Amino acid sequence: MRRVAQGMAKRAARVAAAVAIAAMSATGASALAADVRFAVISHAPDADPFWNVVKNGIADAQKDFGVTVDYRNPPNGDLSDMVRLLEQAAARNYDGVATTIADFDVIQSRVKTIVSKGIPVITFNSGTAQQNAALGGLLHVGQPEYEAGKEAGMRARAAGIKTFLCVNNNMTNPESFERCRGFAEAIGANAKQSMLDSGNDPTEVENKVFAALRQRPGTQAVLALGPTSAVPAMRAIGKLGLSNKVYFATFDLTPEVDKGIEAGTVAFAIDQQPYLQGYIPVALLAILKQDKTRDIRKAVAALRANVQFQRRIEVYGLTPRFTPDGVDTGPGFVTRGNVALVEKFAGQYR
Repeated sequence: MRRVAQGMAKRAARVAAAVAIAAMSATGASALAADVRFAVISHAPDADPFWNVVKNGIADAQKDFGVTVDYRNPPNGDLSDMVRLLEQAAARNYDGVATTIADFDVIQSRVKTIVSKGIPVITFNSGTAQQNAALGGLLHVGQPEYEAGKEAGMRARAAGIKTFLCVNNNMTNPESFERCRGFAEAIGANAKQSMLDSGNDPTEVENKVFAALRQRPGTQAVLALGPTSAVPAMRAIGKLGLSNKVYFATFDLTPEVDKGIEAGTVAFAIDQQPYLQGYIPVALLAILKQDKTRDIRKAVAALRANVQFQRRIEVYGLTPRFTPDGVDTGPGFVTRGNVALVEKFAGQYR
C-alpha cells in the first residue's frame, strides 16, 4: 500500500507541477524565430539514466524559449564518436552549441573550431570553468567535481571511514577521477589504489565490485560515481551480506538509490541537479540570441530574472549557485532526512 500511495502522490505532484508551469509558459514564451537551432552534445552512453533528467531540462528550455535543440551523444560513450559529433556541429553552423568537456585534450581542437566560426559555446556537466575559458567558451554549468568528492569524503570521515573502493564507470573522463581524488584526500586514502575500473555493463560492474570486496575485506566504504555503477554495486554488496556493514555513497539519483537511502543502506547521494545542466545552457544560448549579445553576464542576469525559470526551480526545489565563473549545480546531498523532498520528482526533474 505504501508504494501505491507514493506512486499516487508522485503523479499528483507531477500533474500539479505541469499545470503550474504550463500557466507560466502560456504567457512567457520567447519571441525567437522558429528556425533558431542549437546543438547539445554530451559524452554520455545511452544506458546512463542520469541523462534522462538532463534531457528533460533541455526539453523544457526548448519549450520555454521557443527554440529547437538537437541533442547528440555517442551511444556507447566512445569519445571518438563524440569528436565526430562536434565536427558535425561545426559544419552545420548552429546558432549555439552546448557541450560537455569529457576529455579536454580530446575535444579541444573541435570546440575551438566551433568558436572560431563565431558560434557561441557553453560547456556543461564535466569540465571546469578554467577549461571552458581555455576553449573560448562563454560559461561553464556544472558541479566542481573535486570539491564535490571532498565534501562527500568529509561526511565519510566524520563517520570514521579511512578506506574505500571507488567504482569508476567512466575511466576515460578525467573529471571522474577528480571525484575519487577529493573523497580520498578527505579521508586520507590513496585515490589510485582505491580505484576500480568497472566499465558500464551492469553485470560486469556487479562482478567486479563483488570480486574487489572479497579481495579487500578491510574496505569500509564504497563510492559509486553514478547510477550506472551504483545500482550493480549495491547488488554486489547485498550478495556479500554487507548492505548494513559497508558505508555506501553515490553520485546522482535513481529510484533504487532513493530506496537505499530510505532503508539506511545508502548513506547519501550527491545531487548535481542534472535538470539544471540541461536547462540553463539552452536558456542562456536562447537569451544571447534573442538579445543579440555575447555578454554572458547580462544573459545570466536575464535568466535569473526570468519568471518561467524562477517558477521551474521553485516547483522542482532546485538551487543553482551563480558564481563569477559560471553556474554551480552541485554538490547537494540527499540523505534520509530530505530524500522525500526530492523523491517525488526523481527520474524526471531531480
